[in-house]
Amino acid sequence: MDMNPAKAQDVWKDIGQSVQFTVLKFKDLEAADLKEMIEDFADRSQAIIRSLRIRDGQQDGQASTLKVAFGISNHAWDIVFPNTKKPKELTTYETLTGPKYEMPATEGDLFFHIRANNQAVVVECQTQFMKFLRDYTEVLDSTQGFRYFEGRAIIGFIDGTEAPAEADAAPYAIIGDEDPDYINGSYAFAQKWVHDMDFWNKMKTEHQEKAVGREKFTDLELEDEDKYENAHNVASQYDENGEEQKIIRMNVPFSDPATGKTGTYFMGYSRYWHVTKGMLINMLDQSDFLLTFSDILTGQLFFIPSRDTLAAIADGEFN
Repeated sequence: MDMNPAKAQDVWKDIGQSVQFTVLKFKDLEAADLKEMIEDFADRSQAIIRSLRIRDGQQDGQASTLKVAFGISNHAWDIVFPNTKKPKELTTYETLTGPKYEMPATEGDLFFHIRANNQAVVVECQTQFMKFLRDYTEVLDSTQGFRYFEGRAIIGFIDGTEAPAEADAAPYAIIGDEDPDYINGSYAFAQKWVHDMDFWNKMKTEHQEKAVGREKFTDLELEDEDKYENAHNVASQYDENGEEQKIIRMNVPFSDPATGKTGTYFMGYSRYWHVTKGMLINMLDQSDFLLTFSDILTGQLFFIPSRDTLAAIADGEFN
């Protein structure tokens, strides 16, 4: 079987202007009822997306920008599909600990990453999804993100420079023939960071640049000797067999300026979970500078089924 990005969910395309992240937990219900719900939703969700793309695409004659990824955790899989072989790298994320910091693991059974240029279609998409999920789940986290100026991270630096170009991105995000039962699926790691923006904004620009490893205005990478040893673009690298590995990073800003709660929702889509995990471990081992002024609130791993897998779930082929 060949990898086919057209059969994947939206795991390797652009971040969007308006973004919704939602993590749900199963209510304490019979496994058979939860399985029936997932089967129903695997079908209904795709119909909802198709419908909303038609509705959204009528504006100014432009095609809809709605993109959606829906995922399931290892814990949820054990409940609804206990007799079906899992994707090879689907596991339960456990808290990672370094010399100074940790990246906590939190609960989560279902995950949604919805984005579009039109916030109305994002809101409507999640609203329609919840009509079918509300009786079976409770909300653990709901985060609305947005595109910051020039697509920069909330800390003011251009985001995604090290990520693969969109035209080259699919093979880094989508499972291939190494796991033929789940080809065109993906592994999504979600983390919610809250930053001490007062601390960050009081730093001089030259120190911020040393902390990130790039020039703030031009985005040019600094020479190694000009970076802090724990600069983010150094600490977050992961090499395998002498070759740098890449994932699809989507760092989405969120903020409630009235309360001062501002942060980054980190999304990492990857063909291999162990690559993302290796990056996280390196960040901890090297005490990535970003950790010095940030608190990490959540951490979960989800499997993002291909469209074909969703269809198989809807048809009752998973037990």
